[in-house]
Amino acid sequence: MGRLSARAISYLLLTYVLVSCLYVLFILLAFPLARAVLSRQPAISVHSIPENWRNDQIFWRYNTDSILTSSTGRQYAISESLFLGKAFDHSMRPSKVVPFYFKAVGTKSNGEFQREDITILTIVTSNRFSVLAKLVKRYQGPISVALHVRSTPQMHRDQILDELHALYISTPGMSTYVDVHLITDEFDRQFNMWRNAARLFARTDFVMMLDVDFAICTDFRSKILSSPDTLRLLRSGEAAFVIPAFEYVNETEGRDESTFPKTKQELAALYEQGRIHVFHQAWEGGHNSSDYARYFNSSPGDVYKVLSYQYAYEPYVIFKRDAAPWCDERFIGYGGNKASCLYEMYLAGISFYVLSDDFLAHQSHAYAEDIRKAERRYNKQLYIEFRTEACLRALHRSIVLNELTTPRGLNVQGECQKIRGASALAIEMISQLA
Repeated sequence: MGRLSARAISYLLLTYVLVSCLYVLFILLAFPLARAVLSRQPAISVHSIPENWRNDQIFWRYNTDSILTSSTGRQYAISESLFLGKAFDHSMRPSKVVPFYFKAVGTKSNGEFQREDITILTIVTSNRFSVLAKLVKRYQGPISVALHVRSTPQMHRDQILDELHALYISTPGMSTYVDVHLITDEFDRQFNMWRNAARLFARTDFVMMLDVDFAICTDFRSKILSSPDTLRLLRSGEAAFVIPAFEYVNETEGRDESTFPKTKQELAALYEQGRIHVFHQAWEGGHNSSDYARYFNSSPGDVYKVLSYQYAYEPYVIFKRDAAPWCDERFIGYGGNKASCLYEMYLAGISFYVLSDDFLAHQSHAYAEDIRKAERRYNKQLYIEFRTEACLRALHRSIVLNELTTPRGLNVQGECQKIRGASALAIEMISQLA
């Protein structure tokens, strides 16, 4: 009996030692900070970029009715890196894009979202993680995030990825709603490339371009998805819906989004008091086409068309993901980047409609003004050339497709006649095609 007890105790001690060793090993492997403290070596991230990301294959299936399938096979494979290189070929290179670095579990049993939902497209850097968490908690719907992280130094990059992991598992709703697409390179502020990545990998039919610093103050999502008229326009691909944007005059008031107005009545009171005004009010071209006088005088439920578009207009819009042109990736940094996205949407025949019950409010933060001034000078010149180029392409397309004199061609007619030489070129093209 004594020998049996001694043997049992030995087994228990051995089991205890084994479990203790496994526990310590788990701590060392799972938590880089703990490993760094114990070994007195730099922390190594457990959430680094997959080394085999370039080796994934994308398969293109042939039509089963093709006469060539019997001899050539039924699918063709290309590498993911080749496909993504072409997808973002106007951006600064080299760059790594890792789609679905984190993938949300979705709201359906198969891990997806309802197709007819609205995905927020936003772009994030590591200093904006806290406002991303606020956006997730407030929206409670699908969000596609393009996260940019500098590729060097590697230790700093991996530290940011660890912080992202901690944010992802600690923020309620993030694992349900948020897909994160990682972009790592040495090029800061490739805003349009980042927007395109967020849109390319969005998993719903409708999307909204939104800067992460904005608080969503009203439930426009439910209203749109329950409105047959609004859905009909969205499905057509010929409409984009504007959510008007505001900011506090006193930056201190604009830092706590929990105090922001929740109704249009509350917003109107703050507007009348002079405490809140149109976002970037000093830059009239950016948002004034939304006609804020009409916005505040509209009856509940009104939706009105933007009648005075101008080329610097850059509202926050909801549109059909597959219907609009992609953002021009040549715009690097501040100035003209978002306006260029909206400009090509307008030339494509998309009309803008303002939702008069809804609004956004900007969460105040400091800007890097020296950087912004330099980049705006560069992008101002680029935008002049971009407008001409975009108009000439739009004219060519409209003429070839016989759309120039149709309702879809009205935007091209009105905007491109402002471009020197465009009207003469259009007349020449029409005569050649006649």
